[in-house]
Amino acid sequence: MEAALLSFCNWSTLAVCAALKLPQISAVLAARSARGISLSSLLLELAGFLVFLRYQCHYGYPPLTYLECPILIAQDVILLLCVFHFNGNVKQAAPYIAVLLTFSHFICKQNLCTFISAASKFAQLQCLWRTRDSGAVSALTWSLSAYTCATRIVTTLMTTNDFTILIRFVIMLALNIWVTATVLRYRKTVIKTE
Repeated sequence: MEAALLSFCNWSTLAVCAALKLPQISAVLAARSARGISLSSLLLELAGFLVFLRYQCHYGYPPLTYLECPILIAQDVILLLCVFHFNGNVKQAAPYIAVLLTFSHFICKQNLCTFISAASKFAQLQCLWRTRDSGAVSALTWSLSAYTCATRIVTTLMTTNDFTILIRFVIMLALNIWVTATVLRYRKTVIKTE
């Protein structure tokens, strides 16, 4: 029973992460706008994933406990390029990505990763609170992120039992739920006039 639960959590997390950012990318492309998406949140999230991946590899944890990170990093880079495109600043993407890659290469502290990832969620919340408009922000993407945090709490308890990683996923779960609720609260409804 325990092995089946672990397998389900690992594989469902990977399956969800394979498509996690697609609703957000699709929403940005459909709206032809990055309105409501915090650039600083996206950059911090990308940095958090890079540091987390480095931490997991450094300590030799089982690949199934972090295999979604490269997938999410690739999707974040695509989303970042879309945001830069619709903001008219595509050429500015390369320096940001280079700094993030360099930054994450030298940092392997899980506590810093949790701080960076939490800061990314607060940056998105701040953007939503300031504009009171969720614009092209996808509630589905944020709710799927909450699901993956919940499954990673289970897999962490069953495999590595790393307390700092466990705390990270608990904090990220709470913040992802908060962002999802905020996105839904500020979602504008379109009223059709005839």
